Amino acid sequence: MLFDTTLFVWFFVCVFSGFWLIARFKTLRLVWLLAASYIFYASWNPTLVGLIVTSTALDFWIAQRIYHAPTQRLRKRWLWFSLATNLGVLAGFKYTGFFLDTFNDAMAVMGSTGQIPVPQIILPVGISFYTFQTLSYTIDVYRGRLRASDNFLHFALFVAFFPQLVAGPIVRASDFLPQLLREPVYRPRGHSIGLFLVCAGLIKKVAIANVLALNLVDRIWDNPDLYSSLEVFVGMHAYAFQIYCDFSGYSDVAIGLALMLGFYLPENFRRPYLSRDIAEFWRRWHISLSTWLRDYLYIPLGGNRGSSWATYRNLAITMLLGGLWHGASWTFVIWGAGHGIALGVVRFIQRRRDPSYEPTLARQIFAGILTFEFVNLLWVVFRAPTWSDAQQFLGRLFEGSSYAPNLTLPVFLALSAGIAMHITPLRWKDGLMERFVALPAWAKGLAVAAVAIALQHIKGADAVPFIYFQF
Repeated sequence: MLFDTTLFVWFFVCVFSGFWLIARFKTLRLVWLLAASYIFYASWNPTLVGLIVTSTALDFWIAQRIYHAPTQRLRKRWLWFSLATNLGVLAGFKYTGFFLDTFNDAMAVMGSTGQIPVPQIILPVGISFYTFQTLSYTIDVYRGRLRASDNFLHFALFVAFFPQLVAGPIVRASDFLPQLLREPVYRPRGHSIGLFLVCAGLIKKVAIANVLALNLVDRIWDNPDLYSSLEVFVGMHAYAFQIYCDFSGYSDVAIGLALMLGFYLPENFRRPYLSRDIAEFWRRWHISLSTWLRDYLYIPLGGNRGSSWATYRNLAITMLLGGLWHGASWTFVIWGAGHGIALGVVRFIQRRRDPSYEPTLARQIFAGILTFEFVNLLWVVFRAPTWSDAQQFLGRLFEGSSYAPNLTLPVFLALSAGIAMHITPLRWKDGLMERFVALPAWAKGLAVAAVAIALQHIKGADAVPFIYFQF
């Protein structure tokens, strides 16, 4: 059930109406949301609902064991059990084929003719997101930063809350669980802001990301040799804005839907392509993941508390695993390694720079362009199915041809809109949002209807799933 379908619109209208009708009744409203969340998840594969329910029950029980354990040694054992079960399930579904393929390839290089059969395993939608979400909960309980929840309904809704269930933002229990204790109050302003974010997110997804995907990006990656270097160059940048508008669009919709139900989810993007170095990029891109990696991987590894080389090692390990989190492929490992190396270079430069150094505007612009193009080159590896596909793409990119019959008006308009939306000052966006909030109800309705009609016209017949559903 995709956010940009008529089916989801009717689903949310029913959930929204029912929720506010029973909002005074705490248990009933939470049961209503949990049931809606499981129905939403079941729309992809009903048989996998049992997996998320089992995972939820196990983590709820383990956190209780950690919280009430009489000794630190026993607490640590329960934590390791939680890590082993959660990461074991994630690895089993997501990485079994990758590990077996890698093993078979290694054996073939050594001359072995035997091959281990690789099973075809269905990857549960959103498993990486809700696994990290529950891991942060048990780790926080272990660290003494969070009391283990004694209400299974609350914890189950924290894990399965449908707006952000399958592609984030990754929510912390310390932020979400307290919201379940408060009786929601319907606030017209919050509802209007949420509706604005939903519309903005769907515009990003349908009018920009999907148009770029269907009219240029997917075609070029299917066979880059059919396109000129100029078209491949534009396609590379088009993918940067496709993935940004696709993923940040999903986050906008998720945050907006939650706000309409009286819940607050964390910001997940902050105009990342305006960053002046890779460290700043990761403070602006997929913020809920980057802060998760920082708090639960980088800092426990030692962070920057040791020697310079220890810091570079910790950055490299964090980004390698961050790359592998995205998918079971060597391209994701290479992508993560590239970002890890870049973060190490930035840290090296920052440690040797005079604290009073202030770069000129020209240097800031140059650093921004350099960072953006570096990110783009790594997006090529991220998008490519295999390393050889990435090499083929890059070879065509630097080949030198310049004919461009495939750079059509829809591509130009969508790419221009993506760039404009990204570089527009935040105060302009906030001002537009405030003007929308100030409209009378009938005018809001007309505006939303106009957006819906326009997007339905743009959408066409081809469904384009959100990119991060595959992770």
